[in-house]
Amino acid sequence: MVPKVDTSFERHDLTDEQLVALLRTMVAHRTLESRGFQLNRQGKIPFASAGEGHEAVQAGAAMAFRRGVDVLVPYYRDLGLDIGIGVTAYEILLSLFGRAADHSAGRQFPHHYASRKLGLYSISSVIAAQLPHAVGAAYAMKLRGEERAVLTTCGDGATSEGEWHESMNFAAIHRLPVVVLCENNEWAISTPLSKQMAQPDIYKRAEGYGMPGVLVDGMDPVACYAAVKTALDRARSGGGPALVEAKCYRFLAHTTDDDDRTYRSRDEVAERRKRDPVPLFERTLIENGVMTADDVEALKRSVLDETNEATDRAEAMPYPKPEDLYTNVYSANFQPWQ
Repeated sequence: MVPKVDTSFERHDLTDEQLVALLRTMVAHRTLESRGFQLNRQGKIPFASAGEGHEAVQAGAAMAFRRGVDVLVPYYRDLGLDIGIGVTAYEILLSLFGRAADHSAGRQFPHHYASRKLGLYSISSVIAAQLPHAVGAAYAMKLRGEERAVLTTCGDGATSEGEWHESMNFAAIHRLPVVVLCENNEWAISTPLSKQMAQPDIYKRAEGYGMPGVLVDGMDPVACYAAVKTALDRARSGGGPALVEAKCYRFLAHTTDDDDRTYRSRDEVAERRKRDPVPLFERTLIENGVMTADDVEALKRSVLDETNEATDRAEAMPYPKPEDLYTNVYSANFQPWQ
């Protein structure tokens, strides 16, 4: 049974153009992620990660992010957030193909984008390792008296790591301008939420640290925008940190190296697909007169065309030269802190 769309549409002051932009980010997220899986199965790239089911929370959070002002410290499943703040399809494909023109010159792991211009931090694959970096950046902003904020993200599995707790505590003690967005998809690779914690509502932990905790429907991009915007506005104005938990679901395997059939049933995934955020938001915009069905199809074709062009262009670019292995690395007795 297809779930009924809530007719009480709350746009939270977003214009029609912004609502369409939300959908475009969501469609681009899904299209580029599917392309990564296709390229992996064709043997053209070694690895791709999956975020189907995270499109709404990431598009909404990206809409709340202030480009050129805020800093984003994401985790590895944040393709939609990266797209939403300005990373292009071509840049994403360069990363997947590991070409020399990539931001990291083909050195970084796939899906680990970075852009100084966009305020996008490079990350590590180590779970929760980005969180101390995020609160460190927020601490610097506070010391400098800047009206900026850090948005950092993680999955539910990261909340079981020591770095998460240490970062939350440090941010609360110093009232730092940082928003921690937990994208709770209920699976830490193959470990279900029930095996991670006895209290499944992660946002409730915020009270123990002395900061606000907010729960939001991670399948609703407008609700996610409103929750993250409120938290970021508060952080920029000196109100301190906040924890936002967005409950979503990962529809695909953890990565192309994972077989999720070994730890969850197809029936479970099919049931959760009934709240797939992409078609749900398409229907919401159509039923509320923001777009027509033809508009939606035209948007999808445009995204696919852009993805195809970016794929061909990136694949044609050269790999890094072997001798470049030794450039841009520390050598001899060089100590960067001196």
